[in-house]
Amino acid sequence: MRPDYDPLDDPPWAMQLVVRAEKADPPGHGAVCEAAATAVVALLTDPRAADPGGEWREAVREWESRRIRKVARRARGVRWPEAQALPGVTVEHAGAQVRAFPPGPVSDVPPELAKLQVAGLDLAGAEEPGPPTEPPYAALALNPDVTITTGKAAAQCGHAAQLLLRQGGRRDVAAWVGAGAPVHLVGNVPWRRCVQQATVAVRDGGFTEVPPGTMTAVAWIVRR
Repeated sequence: MRPDYDPLDDPPWAMQLVVRAEKADPPGHGAVCEAAATAVVALLTDPRAADPGGEWREAVREWESRRIRKVARRARGVRWPEAQALPGVTVEHAGAQVRAFPPGPVSDVPPELAKLQVAGLDLAGAEEPGPPTEPPYAALALNPDVTITTGKAAAQCGHAAQLLLRQGGRRDVAAWVGAGAPVHLVGNVPWRRCVQQATVAVRDGGFTEVPPGTMTAVAWIVRR
C-alpha cells in the first residue's frame, strides 16, 4: 500500500473550474482568482447543492467528506460554450469568466472538460480589480513567498472561499453570501498581517506545484 494512501480519498474527487482565457483578450490574474472564489461559493450555495433533495447536494457532500480538491482548466474558442452547456455556475467579474462544476470522481470528468488543458494557465497581473465599493466582502491573500501559476492560485482562492463559507461566523457569512459573495485579492498588505487577521488558512495537499502542507492562501470577511 502506498504511504500516502487515504481510504477516504479512494477514488479521489475534485471540483472542476474552467477559466475562459482567449488569446486575444485574456483576463488578469487577480480577476480570475476572485471570479474563481466567488464561483465556488455560488455553486455551494446554489439550491441545487444546498437544499435538501438538490440534484448536486449528494455530490457535494461526498466530495467534502474526502480530500477537497479543485482542478482549474482553461478554455478558449468553441471550448468555452461547450463547457457552458454543462451543469454548473458561471461568474463574470472584472473581465474574467470562471465556471464551477459539481464535484465528481477525477476518473469520471465529462469529456468536454477532460480535454481542456490543466497546466500552464499563467496570466499577467496588470489592471487588477480594486476592492468592492463597500463591505461585506471576503478578503483573500496569497502567500507571496510561494510561486504558483494562475490556475493553481485560482484553485487556492476557491478553496479559501469554501473554508470561509463553511467555517466563518454565521452572521458574517450570511451577510457576505447575501451580498453575492464578492471577494478581493489583497496585494498591498504584508503577508504576516494577513495571516494574523485571517479566519481560515489553506494548507495545500501537495498534489501539484508546491510541497504538501504549504500555506498558500488565507481569507477573512471584511464587515460593514
